[in-house]
Amino acid sequence: MPELWEVTKLIRSKNAGPFELTFDIMFKNAEGFRAVQQSGRLSAELFSRFYRVPVEKVRIFVLEPLLTIKVTIPRPIFSGELEDGDMYGGQFHGPLVSLPID
Repeated sequence: MPELWEVTKLIRSKNAGPFELTFDIMFKNAEGFRAVQQSGRLSAELFSRFYRVPVEKVRIFVLEPLLTIKVTIPRPIFSGELEDGDMYGGQFHGPLVSLPID
């Protein structure tokens, strides 16, 4: 069973302003893109569980011509707050990298 990193060329997270995070998942080829889409693994429920945000706040954008899936969620802690350990949002993608794809 492959992991997400094996079928992608880029998995990253970053701020989408101080109150939201966005995840970019860019695939190597159409086969990997379709396999992940068909698996249903990159779901609103998964992001809700991984990042502890309400499922209705997860927005998923599928950009098939670009072989890309973009996901936006509210930041658990606003960027720059005292408790914020990742001001730029660049390390939140970690749990996705080893996600098994059925």
